Amino acid sequence: MNAMVFPGQGAQFPGMGKDLYDGHAFARDRFAEAANVLGFDIADVMFNGSDEDLKQTKVTQPAIFLHSVLMAEGLGDRFRPDFVAGHSLGEFSALVAAGGMKFADGVKLVSERALAMQAACEATPSTMAAILGMEDADVEAVCAGIEGIVVAANYNCPGQLVISGEVPAVEAACETLKEKGARRALLLPVGGAFHSPLMEPARERLASALEEATLDTPRCPIVQNVTATAETDPEVIRQNLIAQLTAPVKWTQTMQWLLANGVNQVTEVGPGKVLQGLFKKVDRSLATASAEVN
Repeated sequence: MNAMVFPGQGAQFPGMGKDLYDGHAFARDRFAEAANVLGFDIADVMFNGSDEDLKQTKVTQPAIFLHSVLMAEGLGDRFRPDFVAGHSLGEFSALVAAGGMKFADGVKLVSERALAMQAACEATPSTMAAILGMEDADVEAVCAGIEGIVVAANYNCPGQLVISGEVPAVEAACETLKEKGARRALLLPVGGAFHSPLMEPARERLASALEEATLDTPRCPIVQNVTATAETDPEVIRQNLIAQLTAPVKWTQTMQWLLANGVNQVTEVGPGKVLQGLFKKVDRSLATASAEVN
């Protein structure tokens, strides 16, 4: 069984998607459609922008979404997954690729999500940190004992958990975790505390947009971040996408669910190879690959 998985923020790179744009008329049409929805020429930023230009959340999220969805579309008949899943932002890419949402609606929602997250970041000084080499439960226990807001945000793979919250609380948690044996506790260069209670204003804004969007039953189940189980009901998927902004990304649990349900081949659709690396941390023998469009 094959799962196709879609990366999240951080996978971007200058020039991403140019080969698709140059080689395929459908991709040029999609870029034009996206620019019309976004109100700026995203192709120009993706192809000619600097690392810094691409790191702006309002650019990063639509850029990765666009690259991933075009890769899936370019696969044509070879896009036949038994399951799809996406890491954070990648969940929107996965849903559109699997036919659960129209492309233009996906662009609009991803843009709204990015702008809402950016606004929430600016409202409160906040950050995230990667904690390596500790059991998830031990990290959770330390966070629970820290004054202020700091929570487990991204369960990336066994021994790698990202925490998120107010700057002083995250810094205090990092110090305590290092004292308790974490191999590394590294502050991340992000705009704010994604997947934490500090994203509540963004969740409310995205909820309004998602309530108006049309969701269809996807062609295959999508394993969602919030539940780490397969869903096909459009209304359940909608509510989980809303909840995702303030809830942790259960990627470790998602990978374990996929493997437990017979997946033996994983294809990463979109920029980078981060997700393949995370799967290898769970099962080194698993067959992984990057999607390639002819």
